Amino acid sequence: MQIKAETYSVWTEGSDVYFDGTMRLSGTQAYQPILELLQEVLAEKPPSMTLDLTNLEFLNSSGINLLAKFTIELRKHSDTRLVVRATSEIPWQAKSIRNLQKLHPGLTLIMT
Repeated sequence: MQIKAETYSVWTEGSDVYFDGTMRLSGTQAYQPILELLQEVLAEKPPSMTLDLTNLEFLNSSGINLLAKFTIELRKHSDTRLVVRATSEIPWQAKSIRNLQKLHPGLTLIMT
């Protein structure tokens, strides 16, 4: 599965979801295809699901909200472990991504 636009791409490799580029989509409705991609991966009930954000240079508040909602949704799926890979070299990740752990204490954050 892959979603590709001019400034970003999101794709899956097994139960790993990769984000790349700059995402400045307008509103939560614009992020719906990405949410659906995440839900499709989750529907396969993998033992572990990884969101790799290390190459996502920018994500606006609507996108961060999407990640927060999906993280909350994953709390209902105790059979699936959530891993988030991020980097402290990208300001929005250094500032915001740790908040996902507050929403889902079982989340494993790999911050490089």
